[in-house]
Amino acid sequence: MSVRSCTLYTFCDSNPERVRFPLKLLKPKMGKISLMSCLILVFLVVLVNGQQKKDEIRVFELKKGNFASIKFTNWGASIMSLVIPDNQGKLADVVLGYDSAQSYKTDTTNFGRTLGRVANRIGGAKFTLNGTTYKLVANDGNNTLHGGAIGFNNVLWKVKSYKPNIKTPSITFSYDSFDGEQGFPGKVSVSVTYRIMSGNDTTLFVTMRAKAINKATPVNLAHHTYWNLGGHNSGDILSHKVQIFAKHITPVGPDLIPTGKITPVKGTPFDFYDMRTVGSRIKQLPGGYDINYVIDEPTSKTSERLIALVSESKSGRSMELWTDQPGVQFYTSNTLSNVRGKGGYVYEKYGALSLETQGFPDAVNHPNFPSVIVNPGETCIHRMRFTFSTVPSKKYADI
Repeated sequence: MSVRSCTLYTFCDSNPERVRFPLKLLKPKMGKISLMSCLILVFLVVLVNGQQKKDEIRVFELKKGNFASIKFTNWGASIMSLVIPDNQGKLADVVLGYDSAQSYKTDTTNFGRTLGRVANRIGGAKFTLNGTTYKLVANDGNNTLHGGAIGFNNVLWKVKSYKPNIKTPSITFSYDSFDGEQGFPGKVSVSVTYRIMSGNDTTLFVTMRAKAINKATPVNLAHHTYWNLGGHNSGDILSHKVQIFAKHITPVGPDLIPTGKITPVKGTPFDFYDMRTVGSRIKQLPGGYDINYVIDEPTSKTSERLIALVSESKSGRSMELWTDQPGVQFYTSNTLSNVRGKGGYVYEKYGALSLETQGFPDAVNHPNFPSVIVNPGETCIHRMRFTFSTVPSKKYADI
């Protein structure tokens, strides 16, 4: 078969519109080329182009009418923005972050990230499982934080499914963690699915799955969005009101590693069992809130339960958080300082709050904590539901 039958183009520049040579022009040097060779060349170009696209840091959007929009990046399977209305119908982005997806690659705050293989801290950067001691990458002094120096928050995830135009828009990111990654044993296949529903309220569903392939391993996935219901550029969150349905915490030492005890919050600055402002007692703490709450047991057969409420009076926005996990880390962005974010706005200390549903920190070193070990062939599932509203209801009557 002659070269003329092949329509493949070879590109000699990063911009294919500037320099491109039809393969047929190479006929004097190449002579005839077989159909099989032509098809192989086509396949190789498609493969390379497809791989380049797959390896790009990209932005994806889920939208419901004119009321809600959420943007994501496949770097860290992260939420970049969530735009919802206030009680006057004015739209605002209530998530701290960056305009550019590329900025997430150098970010050190974990804005909007998916955390793993084991979120939060592991004391001494080590643990023993089935008689074997595993030494992990220490990236927080002598401890491991959020899976190590290159945890799930700092890798490029695949886009397994993207359905922006269906009734309930969704996107699923996936990542295959290799045996020995950051010191953790065994292969783990992970996925995170985000779904959005919007009516009178806007609800974001987050479902994380992790399957242990060949070895028992700890898994504790978490989500780390920084919320400011007044808008990402509205200042601090000290006037936000918070209610956390937890009567106990897991206290920590100076290095923020749990002591192994479980203590009541009543009569302490950690008591948010009744709704109160974030700033009401924050000065009683050295640097702000950064503690795991032991969520109350569910009162019904359903595994998911309402575990926290947040409200902001000026905008009238409120957020409900539901989960099936035993703990939630309450964090008030204590170390945030001079971070230039969206639109050039500079984020400072207490500029947002995070509520990270999770297994208990350092559970691998405390047998009295709920286990985070996943055995080969098992899949652990972590569900979250964030519901945003400006509609008055009984539960917000005291706001």
